[in-house]
Amino acid sequence: MSGEQDWNKKSVRILSRKEGNTKCADCGEPDPQWASYTLGVFVCVTCCGIHRNLPEISKVKSLTMAKWEEDQIQFLDSHGNNAAKAKYEAHVPVYYYRPTYADCHVLREQWIRAKYERQQFMKKEGSDGLPGGVKEGILFKRGRDNGQYLARKFVLTEMDGTLKYFIKPDAKEPKAVIKIDSINATFQPEKMKHSNGLQITYVKDNRARNVFVYHNDGQEIVSWFNAIRAAQFHYMKVAFPTANDKEILSRLPQNFLKEGYMEKTGPKPTDTFKKRWFTLDHRRLMYFKDPLDAFAKGEVFLGSIENGYQVTTELVPNSYSNVWNYGISISTPERTYLFTCESEHEWESWLSVFKKVISIPMTVREYAVEAQFKHRS
Repeated sequence: MSGEQDWNKKSVRILSRKEGNTKCADCGEPDPQWASYTLGVFVCVTCCGIHRNLPEISKVKSLTMAKWEEDQIQFLDSHGNNAAKAKYEAHVPVYYYRPTYADCHVLREQWIRAKYERQQFMKKEGSDGLPGGVKEGILFKRGRDNGQYLARKFVLTEMDGTLKYFIKPDAKEPKAVIKIDSINATFQPEKMKHSNGLQITYVKDNRARNVFVYHNDGQEIVSWFNAIRAAQFHYMKVAFPTANDKEILSRLPQNFLKEGYMEKTGPKPTDTFKKRWFTLDHRRLMYFKDPLDAFAKGEVFLGSIENGYQVTTELVPNSYSNVWNYGISISTPERTYLFTCESEHEWESWLSVFKKVISIPMTVREYAVEAQFKHRS
């Protein structure tokens, strides 16, 4: 019996190295160590945990520690990740966000439930935009001054390209009207201390603002996230008719390039260093006093090298006004900004992402944003 089991385990391992099976079927993490013998897919340990919560649909086993039966191996052999993708992801809308292993739990869980439990993508939708053109519902929004989360009605409208929220469900006038093309939306469970926390960052009068919302139902908050992407995709298809889908997708909501604390000093030699929370979104480097602030205290536009932007390292001796001495200097055509990082690791990480951004040529749209920054200053 042990010899048969050894052979079965070896057979499973061979199957895990077949094309398509070397990465998790759901998030793409390399070298998955688990498999669902009812769906016929190979998954990572995190996605495996989500599959365990779908016992009527997916039954999982370890590739190395479990006992594998002959019929289970045959099922895996006749299915596999590529076959499952062709079946369960046949009609994923082009705007829909496919999470990776770097994404938060709610995105990964709802992606797996959408595929296998709700079988959401086995039939083709009629539109490439927001289904029905409008999404309306209640989300809990963080108050700008008191930090309390209160129920607010939100309305997303594809036709006029806006996201509105209202203080009361029966209110006739919205508290805010947000243009859909200026929105970035990112899940922030750690920062917001809520597993379904979503940060909506938008630009008004060329200044960044944040709205923090959540919904207790994971399916609902992910639905809002993808509805925003759908409305943006439709808007950009109309606004930029010559752009291809890949170009448009690169402008849809995505994770910030980097966030974290740095110290910053002002333009005068006498200005002191102050600790700030920094967020880099595309070419917009925003800084806040607190990570959950609604308004940025200031912003820096990061253009490209060919347009006179430079990033260099600086050694900043500790003084009465700065705690950290791992320095970074960002030079723009207008002025030079000096920042310091707490550790060598953070310093290297910020340097890497800054240099990557300025190495990329600017788009026509980014030239327009740069002009607005110059006009503002």
